[in-house]
Formats: sequence, structure tokens, C-alpha cells
Amino acid sequence: MSDDFWSTVNRVVTGASAYITDERGRVLLVDPNYREHWSFPGGMIDAGEHPAQACAREVAEEVGLTVEVGRLLTVSWVHGLSHVPYPVVLFTFDCGEIASDTPITLQTEELDDYGFFTLEEAERVLAGHAYERLRASAAARDSGVLTYLPPGSPPGQGGLVGEQG
Repeated sequence: MSDDFWSTVNRVVTGASAYITDERGRVLLVDPNYREHWSFPGGMIDAGEHPAQACAREVAEEVGLTVEVGRLLTVSWVHGLSHVPYPVVLFTFDCGEIASDTPITLQTEELDDYGFFTLEEAERVLAGHAYERLRASAAARDSGVLTYLPPGSPPGQGGLVGEQG
């Protein structure tokens, strides 16, 4: 392929995150010290990693947990983030349930705090696209159906893309 062809191909940054809940169904979120809003435990996928590997690595680094990375719940396409030069494709995996008193070891270079949040509480601390991903992840865990969240999808309008089992 020519250089002209490759210059027309979209470039994206990829990330992987964990949907982890406690015994009351509240989601584990972290407070990064480098941005305004809270987020899921997770981060960018390194060269040579696949999304599930990155998810497990990031959870271990950020909150000190060894988790079993389960089923893919959502894939979302986010663009227009001021701190990222390209669109971001985010993979969110079901990483199960932990007790709310499980010891968490924060990666203090990047994180200021963590907490377990209900959907209603999470809406106040997450960016809009992350809150939609949270809602879609909760629904996907319950339904067993993978959800794709396209850019600019209206709240609650992520597309179901297929059965997972």
C-alpha cells in the first residue's frame, strides 16, 4: 500500500476498563488526578497488548486488584476529548464483584481516590460519555448482550450488537 493510502486511514487510541461492582451492585470508580471527572479502573492499551490483557494490567496497577477479566460488555467510540489527539475506542469488560471492604491500593501517581457508586451517584462524578458507558455496561451485564456506543449517541441509545454467552 502506498503512503497516500495510509494517510487516509483513521487513527485511534484504544483503552480498556473494568466494570467491577460490590455486593450491593455499586460500581467501583477511581478519581484521576490529571482530569476533572472520575472514571472506571483502566487505561490505554500498550503496544503488543490485547484489550483484556490491558484491562487486567491496568486494574492491578491502579487499584492493586487481580481480577478475572470476563465478558466484553461495551465498545464505545469517543471523539473530541481535549487531552487525546485522536478518537478513542474503549473496551469495557465485566470483571466481577468484590466485597466493598476489599483492600484497594491506589496508584497515587495517577489517582486521588476511589469509591463505590450507585448509578445515580455516578452520574454526578462521571463525564457524560463515561456515564453512558456505565449505564450500557450495567445493562449488558444483565442482558448478556454486547453494546456498541457510537459517537454522539443519545443517552440510553447504544446499539445492541449481538448475543454473548
